[in-house]
Amino acid sequence: MPNKETLIDIQKLNIELDNGTRLVKDLSFNMGRERVALVGESGSGKSLTARTLMGLLPSACIPSAERLELLGQPVLELSSSQWCQLRGQDVAMVLQDPKYALNPARTLGMQVEEPLKLHQKMGRKERIEKVEEMFNAVGLPNPSTLRRWYPHQLSGGMGQRVMLAMALINNPKLLIADEPTSALDHAMRDQVLELIYNLVEERDMGLLLISHDLQQVAQFSERVLVMYQGKLLDELPASELATSTHPYTQTLWSCQPHRDKRGAPLPVLDREALEEPHGDS
Repeated sequence: MPNKETLIDIQKLNIELDNGTRLVKDLSFNMGRERVALVGESGSGKSLTARTLMGLLPSACIPSAERLELLGQPVLELSSSQWCQLRGQDVAMVLQDPKYALNPARTLGMQVEEPLKLHQKMGRKERIEKVEEMFNAVGLPNPSTLRRWYPHQLSGGMGQRVMLAMALINNPKLLIADEPTSALDHAMRDQVLELIYNLVEERDMGLLLISHDLQQVAQFSERVLVMYQGKLLDELPASELATSTHPYTQTLWSCQPHRDKRGAPLPVLDREALEEPHGDS
């Protein structure tokens, strides 16, 4: 049975550029310790929403909301020190590409150990043991050797597992994963995503997954939020994605590549239909 604790509570979130252009428009949703996917095509506002929740928006983007709370804390009012306490301790984020997220000049052990230094009172030996335990948990081989490696020595899949180890080492309540498999080949994507979901289940965490891969979302998520041009258009159980009545969700689902569709034209979205009231939030 899902934990009823509210981890994310968003009411009428707007994100504007300093020239007045609205990128996210009156977005509202909440979630507890569950697996929720935020999906939509590029530019729909998914990643901006995630970065707002982590306090990582570019300075040109201006957020406002009737309510925007992360683990009960008002995100838009947090000081730098409060953000430092929240990030890496109670909430963590995994980004798209470990090549850009990992520091090439520091060993993997030093980087995964950093959240423990910031948030836990542990001796060095205890921290090293914790890092090696976490490497084991995410399926990385030879942890005692691996922690001395540098990021350039890793494959893409191993790099993403290191990022996951860093995110989860303090047992956060919420993990935000922004397209965590987009830099991986197809065979590795399902492995990494399944690992994420298994770890989230084992640790009774909430997961907000930013994705465009509806097949993965349908397989692993519990609930799906569908965005289009900054708005939330559809919200449904993941098991009902294939039978959604919303025209945008139908088109996204129908455009998934499949060998049976080879040579057949892709469906064309009737964008005028999106302007009609149809399950709009």
